[in-house]
Formats: sequence, structure tokens, C-alpha cells
Amino acid sequence: MQRRIEHLLKRRSGRPSNTIERHYANFTYQAKSWSKPRTVVAKVEWHPGELFPRVGFVVTTLTVSDECVFEFYNQRGTAEQYIKEGKHALKWTRLSCHSFKANDVRLQLHALGYNLANFARTLVLPNSIADWSLASMRERLIKIGAKAIRHARSIILQLAEVAVARALWAEMLATISGLKAKAQAP
Repeated sequence: MQRRIEHLLKRRSGRPSNTIERHYANFTYQAKSWSKPRTVVAKVEWHPGELFPRVGFVVTTLTVSDECVFEFYNQRGTAEQYIKEGKHALKWTRLSCHSFKANDVRLQLHALGYNLANFARTLVLPNSIADWSLASMRERLIKIGAKAIRHARSIILQLAEVAVARALWAEMLATISGLKAKAQAP
């Protein structure tokens, strides 16, 4: 395969670029175990300051441009990361009920929880913790120790500050209030 993209693996002469240089090539290839040849699309990226290129290959049946092939498979990879995150953080593949209907409801509840957690992650979490995984959110925001103190006119929740500091909670609650105000505005 290297022979087929050899021309892309050689650094251009002259001053290196300050931007990423991307080059694509496609060719047909047939592994011994395959019944017929397949199209292989190669992407070679030269990044500023790096000595060697980054090379990726995709075997595909798509009949679109090489750039579109990589765009499609990159989006698919991102979707699979979200599915994996839901499986591990929310255990949404654990459908142990005896009836189909009960498992259906359970899966829908998992999907609702996943969507609510993503909503919180994208719209509510402060920038300092916006990259938390769903598992981190579950462990640090939901499964934390708290004490409810009831007064005559209010209930106060005292949360353990081990996972999230008071200032971060205040920032998240202010963001939620701002979202509510925007939704109620005419």
C-alpha cells in the first residue's frame, strides 16, 4: 500500500507550511480473505512542526469524493463514541426485565437520562468542567453526599464539596436560571 501513496509521503521542498496540509488518494486492494477488491482511501496530513505525516486508511464501498469518505467515517466514529459513553456511564444495555415492554420503557428512560445529561453538559456546565464525561458527571454531580435541612420557609441542601466546589454549583444554577428566563421571555 505504501507504494500507492509514496508521492504523498514525501515532504514538499521549500519552507514548511504553517497550516495542515491534507492530501488524499484512492486505489483498489484485495486482501487474501476478501472475495473481491475494495476501494481504499488514504489521507495523509502534514502538521506544522511535525517531522512525519499522519496517515489514515479507510476501506469503503462509498462512491463519493475522498474527502467525503473521511468526513462520513469521522462522523460515524463520533456517534459510536457517544453510544459507548451511554453504555458505560448509564448502563443502558442492561435490560434485564422479563417482558419486552418493560425493557422498552427502561431503554427509553436510559435515552432520556442520556439526553438530559448531554443537555446539562452542553448548556449548563462551566467551561472549567465542560469536558467531563457522563461517568464523571454521574459520580461528581449526582452520586454525592448531601444533607437536607428544613427550616420554616425553606429547605437547604448541604452538598459535600469534595467533587464540586460551591462556586461551580452557583455558576451552574445561575446558568439554569438564565435558561429559564430566556425560555419565558416573549
